[in-house]
Parts: sequence; structure tokens; C-alpha cells
Amino acid sequence: MRLLIACLGFLIGIVALPSQAVAQLRVTVDQGNFQPMPTAVPDFQGDTPAARALAQQISEVVRNDLSGTGLFRMIDPQSFIERNLDIAMIPRFPDWSVIQTEALVVGKVIVEGNGNLVTQFRLYDVFAGQQLFSQQYTVPTADNWRRVAHKVADDIYSQLTGETGFFDSRIVFVAESGPPMDRKRRLAIMDQDGANAEFLTSGVNSVLTPRFSPSSQTIIYSAYVPDARNPAITRLRVYLFDIETGRQEVLGDIDNSTKFAARFSPDGRSVALSRERNGNSDIYVVDLATRQETRLTSSPAVDTSPSFSEDGRFIVFTSDRGGTSQLYVMRSDGAPMACPAGGSDEACRLTFGEGRYSTPVWSPRGDWIAFTKQSGGQFYIGVIKPDGTGERSITQAYLDEGPTWSPNGRVIAFFRQAGPGAGPKLWSIDLSGRNLKRLPTPGDATDPAWSPLLK
Repeated sequence: MRLLIACLGFLIGIVALPSQAVAQLRVTVDQGNFQPMPTAVPDFQGDTPAARALAQQISEVVRNDLSGTGLFRMIDPQSFIERNLDIAMIPRFPDWSVIQTEALVVGKVIVEGNGNLVTQFRLYDVFAGQQLFSQQYTVPTADNWRRVAHKVADDIYSQLTGETGFFDSRIVFVAESGPPMDRKRRLAIMDQDGANAEFLTSGVNSVLTPRFSPSSQTIIYSAYVPDARNPAITRLRVYLFDIETGRQEVLGDIDNSTKFAARFSPDGRSVALSRERNGNSDIYVVDLATRQETRLTSSPAVDTSPSFSEDGRFIVFTSDRGGTSQLYVMRSDGAPMACPAGGSDEACRLTFGEGRYSTPVWSPRGDWIAFTKQSGGQFYIGVIKPDGTGERSITQAYLDEGPTWSPNGRVIAFFRQAGPGAGPKLWSIDLSGRNLKRLPTPGDATDPAWSPLLK
């Protein structure tokens, strides 16, 4: 995976299109009667046997990415009337409209003599009978075909929804294995569709709550490790892990306090985390360049799980200062703020519902905060607006926990335990509450964290 990131470079050619053409074909999602857009993605062309094999693989990944959102319905290839499409020729639109196709993708793959992989595609509005978009990707090795496929799918998704895509991204998570009393928890990473899974740590130390930097090359996580002064005692420490080099370092280890639940700021220059000392935990912000710590809360309650807003100005966190675990918001500089419920304070309460709220995470779009809620013997993944309105649950199960947002703020991934004794698995669901699906992992998995789009 590190080699793939280091060597992948794109030479992009884009055909600009009239805005009115794009507006004619658009997926619109509402809470009422939604129907996925009928879309055809025939296998791309290939000019050699090797290119045709890659073209088929790229086409399949594009189809899986799009259909996996629940927003697109792939037209059955058996119903195709026009076959052997040529990217240089205009499709016979009546042959596609008669089988109710709305969006058509035609592509071609070329393997050049120097090893470059060239992928070209065109996106058509069938009913309007016109091209919406075209693009070409050139990468220096065919080994990068899967990323090219995700980039193509992102382009199609963006053109047909008006939102940024999220397919060219990864998920870091905790891979679990072994018996309940001797559980091994390793840091692992995979593409967002489950491909290219690999372990990043050995499992000697149990890890939890990994989170991505905005750069997508650095992960921060917590691990239980033996205390250097007393090996019989384990301590929870926060680590920075460089994905490309495998290098890791402890973030602040100058005292006997316990640090956990760390997240990066949107600019990647600082980290918000919880620090527990003498039985009390508070929120701190650590400047990564200077390692200077700023304490933001000083409540005798348990303050934990901080998450920055998309602009870095605010932090949402969990606190039981009101008697039960609820969500609160504060300014990232600790200054007093106007509270959504009225008045002003250094920390304003957002939720007032029954049950216990935890693991809040701000959407990258800034419009929602996702959270875990435990109530009535069930767990829920829910969302709430930053002003405390619009709270709703989008999943419910024996145990649903640890939400994380896709880079475009459209999809939420989380982990679920279906019942007592069942192994935890990763799942995802659309913000609307539709399209609940399992994310493939090598085994049991918890604590997912979605990366930004890869660069």
C-alpha cells in the first residue's frame, strides 16, 4: 500500500461541459420516494489482451463502487442491445433508452510500451443524447489499476450527484482475533471497499481508536503498553504512525497520566485528546510542532472523545457533568461561546435525550455530528445538527458503535456486534438511513476511521 501511494501520479485531461448539460441528469435523494438511477457501465475496451483484462477489472470495480452506494442501479449486461462500444464513436442512444438506461459510461484502457496505463472514459446522458463528461488518467504502472477505477467512479458519482466522491479512500480499523480473554487487537488498513487489507502493527500491544490525519499519511491511535517504570502495569499511550515509512512515536510521555481518544485538527497541526489524571479526565489540545499542551476543560466530570468541527473553530465532546453522558460543544480556543440552548458558557450542552451519548464525530461538511447512543438495552448510531436540532437515529442493534464519516460526509461507517458472543464487524449506512451494508474485513473488526480522499 505504501508503494502504491508513493508511485501513483496522475496526468489528467478533462473535457469541460456546459453546466446545463450536467443539470439534466442528476441523482436526487429525498426522504420520500427514491429510485436509484439506471446506469450502464459496459466493460471498457482494451487494445491488447493485457489491456482487455485490466479493462474488465476496472469496469467491475467502477460498477461495484457505484452500485454499492444504493444511488445507482446497474443495467444487466444481458439486456444490452448495442455491444462492442467504441469510445471514439457516439453511442446509439435509442438502443440504451429502450432498456431504460439514464446514464451510460463508455471507456477504453491502453497499456503503452513504457508501461504506462492509460484509462479513458466518457459519461453520457442517454435521454438527452449528449456527453456530460470525459476524462483520461495516465499512471506509470498497471499495478495502480484499482486506484484508477476508484478515481473513475468518483468522477461519475460527482457528475451525477453534485457531491464529491469517496471511493478513492481507505479505512483504518482495529482487527480483532483470538479468544475473548486473550484478544489480539492490531492496527489494520484497507481500501474503502475492503481490498488491499493489511496489518500495520504486530498485535503485541492492544490498540484502539485509530484516526487519520487530514494528510491521509499519518494515523494517531492509542495502545496499552507496559509502564517503563513498572512492567507489571500497563498504560494507555497515544502514538503517531507514518503509513509510508512505518515509523511511530509516542505523543507526550512525560508524566504518569493516561492519554486516549485523540483526533487531528482539520489542518493536521494539532491534536485534541483526553488526559486522565487522578481519576479525572479532561480535554487538551496538543500542538504537534511544539508539543505544547493547552487544557480546555477543568470539570470534575469525565470529559472525553473530542472531535473538531470542519473549520477547526469548535470541538464536540462527551461529558457526564450533567449527570449522564451527553454531547457538549466548545470553542477550540476555550473561550466562552453563545450556547444553542441559550446563554453563554465555555462548554454548551447539545443533547438532552434519554440514554448515554458517546463517540461524537463532526462531519467533514460541517452540517452534522454523528454519535453513539445507548438506551433501553440497545445501541444506536445517530446524527444531530451542530445547533442541537434535528437529532435522529439511523441504526439500531444489540451494539452499534464508533461512527466515522466518508470524506464527502455522505456515508457513515461503524462497527456492529449482532448479539452476545458475536464477533464485531464493520458496516456502513447512508446519511439518509438507507443502504445498510457490511464492509468486508479479514476477520472481526472495530473502531473504523475513514481517510480523506487520497492524493
